[in-house]
Amino acid sequence: MSSDAPETTTSASSSTPPNDATKAPKRIVYHVETTGSYWGDVKEAFKRISVRDDLSHINEIPCARNSLLSGIASGVGIGVIRGMSASVFVASNWAVGTFMLISMGTWTICQRNREEERRRVQQVVEAIPKRFAKTDETAPSSEPKSA
Repeated sequence: MSSDAPETTTSASSSTPPNDATKAPKRIVYHVETTGSYWGDVKEAFKRISVRDDLSHINEIPCARNSLLSGIASGVGIGVIRGMSASVFVASNWAVGTFMLISMGTWTICQRNREEERRRVQQVVEAIPKRFAKTDETAPSSEPKSA
C-alpha cells in the first residue's frame, strides 16, 4: 500500500528546515554532531562563524547587553583614569583588559543566575502536581453526612 504523496516527516536531528518561500532558513547555532576529529571540528566551527549575523542578533543572546555595557563603562573609566598618569598605550591596554575582565565576569554571573532560576522554576513545576493531588485520607467518603 504505497501512496504517491511525498513523505513530509522531519526529525530533530535534521539540519535543514522545510523550504518556505516566506521564511529565511534559520542558522543552526549549536549542533552536537562531530566529525570525529579535533581539527575537523575546528574547521566546522570556523565555518559557522559569521560576524555580521552574530552582531545583528546580539540582542537575542542572554546576558550579552548587560555584560557588554558593564565592560564598556568599566573599560572607559579605567582607561581615562590610567590615561591621566600613564601613556596612551598603557591606558588603552588597561582599558581593553578591564573591558574583557568585567564583561566576562558579569556574563558568567548572569548565566549562573539564569541557571539557578531555571532550576527553581523546574522545582516549582514539579511540585505543583504533588501539591494539588488528593490522597486517600482526604477523599470524600460515600456515606451521607447527617446534619
